[in-house]
Amino acid sequence: MPAARLTFTETFPALAAIPGLRHGFVLRHPEVDVVTDREEALARLAPWHDKELAALDVPRERLATAAQVHGAEVAVCEGASPGAHFFPECDGIITAAAGQGIGIYVADCGAVYLVDPVRRALGLVHSGKKGSELGIARRAIELMGERFGTAASDLIVQVAPCIRPPDYEIDFAALIQADCLAAGVLPLNFHDCGTSTSGDLSCYYSYRVEKGQTGRHLAVAAWERK
Repeated sequence: MPAARLTFTETFPALAAIPGLRHGFVLRHPEVDVVTDREEALARLAPWHDKELAALDVPRERLATAAQVHGAEVAVCEGASPGAHFFPECDGIITAAAGQGIGIYVADCGAVYLVDPVRRALGLVHSGKKGSELGIARRAIELMGERFGTAASDLIVQVAPCIRPPDYEIDFAALIQADCLAAGVLPLNFHDCGTSTSGDLSCYYSYRVEKGQTGRHLAVAAWERK
């Protein structure tokens, strides 16, 4: 029997060390039945996700999400009054608005956190097979530079749990790392937790292992409200 979990939202040391940043990666719910399609699974998980969002002080009404169509489009979430936003045809979101949460849903695909502690900007992208091949992480980094003045060398990058070889033929994490370093991220600022979602179904959802009928993790980040 696996040991009982003490937390249901994973955090990452490299991001936890950044003053003013709130972040989390919501793990598998131990009781919610998610043997269904994506939309129904998300509906069943919504109360659980809302509870974890509230604990991070990033409530649903201040969370921006994207349609996630397995592309490389990245949305810019702006505005002095943070709120709930939904961006169609996008797989990533960037923002520099204090108090504005951004969220991405994943189950095997890579959630990539991009944090600029100098300009206080951040991004979150969904980088699966297609997105990684299209270089969505690099696109987000370039867009953060264009819109917020972010220097790639200032970025702290974190890759969340995702499926990895030998359970999947594509190494998302390696592609993401190569993309980020090519964009100018410093090697010491690139962090990968190294966890495979396919290896522990007590903590993680795996689209591949569970044949498409499973839940979704919520990766979330926000700068604290001023």
